[in-house]
Amino acid sequence: MIPDDVATELGRVVRRWQQLPLDRAAERVAGVHDLMADLAGEPLPDLGPAVVMDQLRVVVFDACRAEGESPHLAQRLASLRLTWA
Repeated sequence: MIPDDVATELGRVVRRWQQLPLDRAAERVAGVHDLMADLAGEPLPDLGPAVVMDQLRVVVFDACRAEGESPHLAQRLASLRLTWA
């Protein structure tokens, strides 16, 4: 189960990503991959900006399930989103 604060921030990240022009999204994929690799404990394949949010959802779900509580995950997601301003 994803904690409410993480689910809320994940939704905000996904909505903001969908608002980015493709060229800006492509420039920011690396930051998303860095967060996902940290959460997953290993690098993940780069499938491009069109599916990176699906990857992020899965990684966040797995991280929450494995660790139970992820105390700073909502903050990390918010920080990531704010870099896209």
